[in-house]
Amino acid sequence: MISRDKIRNIAIIAHVDHGKTTLVDKLLQQAGTFRENEAVVERAMDSNDLERERGITILAKNTGVMYKDHLINIVDTPGHADFGGEVERIMKMVDGVLLVVDAFEGCMPQTKFVLRKALEAHLTPIVVVNKIDRPNARPAEVIDEVLDLFIELGADDEQLEFPVVYASGLVGTSGLEPDAQEPTMQPMFETILTSIPAPTESTVDPLQFLVTLLDYNEYLGRIAVGRINRGTIRAGQSVAVLDREGKQRTARIEKLFGFQGLKRIEIEEAGAGEIVAIAGIKEINIGETIADPANPEQLPVLTIDEPTLQMTFVVNNSPFAGREGKWVTSRKLRERLYKELETDVALRVEDTDSPDAFVVSGRGELHLGILIENMRREGYELQVSKPEVIVKEVDGVKMEPIERLLIDVPEESMGAVMESLGTRKADMVNMTNNGSGNVRIEFLIPSRGLIGYRTDFLTLTRGYGIMNHAFDSYGPYAGAGVGGRHQGVLVASETGTATFYGMASVEDRGILFLTPGTEVYEGMLVGEHNRDNDIIVNICKEKALTNIRSASKDDTVRLKTPRLMSLEQALEYLNDDEYCEITPKSIRLRKKILNKSERERAEKNKKLVNT
Repeated sequence: MISRDKIRNIAIIAHVDHGKTTLVDKLLQQAGTFRENEAVVERAMDSNDLERERGITILAKNTGVMYKDHLINIVDTPGHADFGGEVERIMKMVDGVLLVVDAFEGCMPQTKFVLRKALEAHLTPIVVVNKIDRPNARPAEVIDEVLDLFIELGADDEQLEFPVVYASGLVGTSGLEPDAQEPTMQPMFETILTSIPAPTESTVDPLQFLVTLLDYNEYLGRIAVGRINRGTIRAGQSVAVLDREGKQRTARIEKLFGFQGLKRIEIEEAGAGEIVAIAGIKEINIGETIADPANPEQLPVLTIDEPTLQMTFVVNNSPFAGREGKWVTSRKLRERLYKELETDVALRVEDTDSPDAFVVSGRGELHLGILIENMRREGYELQVSKPEVIVKEVDGVKMEPIERLLIDVPEESMGAVMESLGTRKADMVNMTNNGSGNVRIEFLIPSRGLIGYRTDFLTLTRGYGIMNHAFDSYGPYAGAGVGGRHQGVLVASETGTATFYGMASVEDRGILFLTPGTEVYEGMLVGEHNRDNDIIVNICKEKALTNIRSASKDDTVRLKTPRLMSLEQALEYLNDDEYCEITPKSIRLRKKILNKSERERAEKNKKLVNT
């Protein structure tokens, strides 16, 4: 068991893509965690397939490094706003944070969110100005921005005296001055040892341990990860487990692990302040307390910000249901969604009047999109509805989620972008021109206004614009007509295979979503109409062959490139009367009511009810 004064627990927090995970790579390498001949991949902490593909951190993960006989436990957290629930939990495990800020971009929306959480938890901050080797780096201005942000968030005098380390996670250099970089991470390690306090909890008081993260091993089952708040824990020890409601059960700790680099090291004993992993407790969940059976005191339950977006997950009932997926029933869908609640505390799942539909609420489109992507890779088939913001009533006033949006746009695109955001009820709160030809503008905008906006934004800025946003607060409802799709769609009139001839005959009506040879069914969306109304098209018809016309007469005709949508793009594109059908191999957009006559009848009934 290591001495209390030799332990440092820190979390690395930042806006997305400011270099947290790359920085952890260099800390691990320079602390001698890996053997000289050991092959180490980049972004070693991003072990999930989706994390590697997208270049983002989705799940918080922890590691431990030894430096000058000190154990430094480091927790890498997600930078994307949709995974803020992961960040909030981690604050319970650490005594300090490394706030990583890009030397050019400076403070971004998520920088504000993660710093607010750190200050609320009274953690000791160290500011790391990363990517100091960028040619357009502006470290002095960035530090001023960070200081302003600390003051805005109500930091106390002690927190305002934060130390600053300038670094390049990519190259592996750091220093206490921007132009005095050492080719090692030693200045950062030294700053961590001198600035971050050691744990002060008692090792002799009765045991208390809060489950903050969950891992899984096929031999050991669920593994609970967290910080020992007080007392001592031993392998083989009997403990009391208190769930979130305070109900108590007994359990035994089969194995106890500490962290060294990317590996778990089996240990016999650990004391207060250490971050450990516990195996052997069945059905353990996040937020539960492991305590001394003789004195079972529950720790405060984790408080997580409420979800802001919801979607309806429905059993796949399309004509192609069951062709590609392994799990297609409502029972399997329900089991999978409720299983996700065990590890994702920011998610909510509710049953509905229909046994085939479930309302799933999360932090944003990416949060729910990652869940759907994981499910389809596991073999699930399902349908989801259009994402909708969660509107609530406060003191009789209708309130909706408001996002803080930060955009960097070329000066020539500024007018068009501001006009488009104006129609989405955005309020501009700040504008700065850094003289590089780009303008940075900050807005407060209803979350509804951002659904489906990214594609329009990239079109308006010809791909040069950058947009970032994070949940800010709930504000008064901005009225109807914010956001949404204004174009109609091309709807397939029959089931069959899309033909070159059929597609060529309708492509002047809009943009197609598929290629020749794709199987379609009646009611499936096959393209976007040029106008604002939906039209029925037959893209399965074949050219009649006669003895007058040659079948190869039009071989030189070429179809326009179709718009093939990713999962996130498909979810953003949906309208109220549409579903996105998701299978392990396909993503299809469809009308909720597939038959044209039944759709028209339902529309008439809706109008009659509204009048």
